[in-house]
Amino acid sequence: MAAETTQFADSLRQLDPASPLYATQIIDSLLAAAQAAGASDLHLQPTPAGLDVRWRLDGVLQKVAQISRGGASDVVSRLKVLAELPTYRTDTPQEGRIRIQESTSKGQAQTAVEMRVSTFPTLFGERAVVRLFASEDRFSFVSELKLPQEIETALQRALVETNGAVLLTGPAGSGKTTTAYACLRQIARDSRESRNIVTLEDPIEVAVPGVSQSQVQPAAGFTLATGLRSLMRQDPEVILVGEVRDTETAVTLFQAALTGHLVISTFHAGSAAGGISRLLDMGIEPYLLTSGLKTVVHQRLVRKLCDCSTPLAATEPLGLTISQSRTTTGCDLCRHTGYSGRVVLAELLPPLAGPLRQAILDRQDTSELARLAIASGMTSIFHRACTAIESGQTDPPEVRRILGFVDELPPIHQPEA
Repeated sequence: MAAETTQFADSLRQLDPASPLYATQIIDSLLAAAQAAGASDLHLQPTPAGLDVRWRLDGVLQKVAQISRGGASDVVSRLKVLAELPTYRTDTPQEGRIRIQESTSKGQAQTAVEMRVSTFPTLFGERAVVRLFASEDRFSFVSELKLPQEIETALQRALVETNGAVLLTGPAGSGKTTTAYACLRQIARDSRESRNIVTLEDPIEVAVPGVSQSQVQPAAGFTLATGLRSLMRQDPEVILVGEVRDTETAVTLFQAALTGHLVISTFHAGSAAGGISRLLDMGIEPYLLTSGLKTVVHQRLVRKLCDCSTPLAATEPLGLTISQSRTTTGCDLCRHTGYSGRVVLAELLPPLAGPLRQAILDRQDTSELARLAIASGMTSIFHRACTAIESGQTDPPEVRRILGFVDELPPIHQPEA
């Protein structure tokens, strides 16, 4: 554990649980420290001894401190007050939001920091998780995402289209929403806000200038599918659907894509080809995919090696020979984890034409679609992972943590150059 984390834990222990300001001081300190550390999530896990405090840095949970049992319930209650949630309801899950106005370094302007709070009843009390959204000016445009150049170019080209679907795929925590917001800002900026851009989200994570954003309310019957159908009567040109979760939403999305609208959405899938297979499994007709899809990007985030890393002998991760690699060491800068920041790995499905198009129409499985995509020129995410290892950006254990092992993956042989 890094020295500053240890010092922070010590400072929390020095607070007086008997003080009426104890819960407020704890929460203020935790939220400020998590934000300063760049954490994406803050976890308060109830145990017989109190609350275990952990936060997620670069996609990995790290223990920070422990709060004694005496003040644990007050700490969670304080968090619920900030999120405008009823504190007396402890037997049911709740969700709320915290919005904090912060001054800039010059003290002349303020920026809004958004946090989403989720509580859940457990055996030893309420568990709370805070999602800290990225600042509104971070990764503002596609060019700042550091995607591979050919993928960035293809995505930029797709965003000027007037119809079709752009799907951003990957597991939870792979940066899909960040990419989606960058696409929205790109379109708004390049069109000088002359295009009618609307969104349906659950929830809205960041406010985007020049975009009309809406948050669904399933309890009131305002779902993604019903909202999308209603939006079609709002004269939209660009539509962002926060996530494709069911067949009804997917069908409506592709109908919009085929009737003169550019539709952007995120989708949980294990690969670019896997995204096609999942849509087919959901009952989407193959002709809708081959006609409506403009671009399918699959992305993952791997931790980046800290500058303290050291060279390692050649190895063969993921079944491909690696000429050189580096390994973690650990220092104060990286909190002795060996990693600092993250790197995006991505693959782009080639145009749905020729054998690949026919395979979709024939409802071929994921491995066959992946093989044909690679044969059509796609650089697989596994190949990019090996390139990232060779360049010293990451290491084999981190790639295995994110992508798994070679015997669990589809064929990754690349076409001849």
